Amino acid sequence: MTQGKTLEKIFKNTKTLVDKLKNEGYVIGERLSIALYLALAKGKPLFLEGEAGVGKTEIAKTLASILKTPLIRLQCYEGLDISQSSYEWNYGKQLISIQSTDNKNIDLFSEDFLIERPLLKALRQKPSERAVLLIDELDRADEAFEAYLLEFLSDWQITIPEIGSIKTEEPPIVVITSNRTREVHDALKRRCYYSWVDYPDKDTELEILKHRVPQTGPTLQTELVNFVQRLREEELYKSPGIAETIDWAEALVELNCVALDPQTIDSTIGVLLKYQDDIAKIQGSEASRILNDVKISVVTQK
Repeated sequence: MTQGKTLEKIFKNTKTLVDKLKNEGYVIGERLSIALYLALAKGKPLFLEGEAGVGKTEIAKTLASILKTPLIRLQCYEGLDISQSSYEWNYGKQLISIQSTDNKNIDLFSEDFLIERPLLKALRQKPSERAVLLIDELDRADEAFEAYLLEFLSDWQITIPEIGSIKTEEPPIVVITSNRTREVHDALKRRCYYSWVDYPDKDTELEILKHRVPQTGPTLQTELVNFVQRLREEELYKSPGIAETIDWAEALVELNCVALDPQTIDSTIGVLLKYQDDIAKIQGSEASRILNDVKISVVTQK
């Protein structure tokens, strides 16, 4: 049974996919839902690009939760190589085997001495436990690692010189993310379905907040989302993502806040903004001005 046919039983169409994601607290737009549905149906990797904090990583986590399957995460960074991403040999175990046996014909490069890293582990999952593989923040890795991924994404195999090629007929569900700190090569993107993940619009962000932090009352929800939306119009070094919106809502609930006020904003702005220059720009009179505009806008909308 192919991956697509197996997933068809769970995700019959895009509406089913959207509903199941929403039940897990993930609200998804139409364009992204179609890209995700097609990637699942066709067994293709999904390449998600966008600003940090817009929910790219959360898609993989939510899929794994829905499918009740392992989430295998490969966090990318500069200098990432085969030994951290794919496999390495257990040299300590090999040395012990050499010292503790008189058998000169022992195969030191058999699978007994092979240590699985995320890519190989994802390939070797049982069909009934096919994993969701998250290759997170690929733009942080070197171009050499991108080139290494091409065989994996094209043929669903890893070549180990001492053993040969390890291949699977039931590939993992692959989600690749990038914050676009640099361009990822076209050769890799061509092997994936692509979607840009943007900041949510006001209505979508409000719906996300209702699902993720239902403890917030309607007044706080509306003011908070409108305030964040206005912040994204400012010239900031790093605009707040949906992750920061959720964190801020949870912090305000913890403080028993039912509506925004200037003092609360100033004392909690570090939950929302992560750079001192941005905080200095918004804190105080500017935050009060934005909040005043938000409250007028909310009253007008009613």
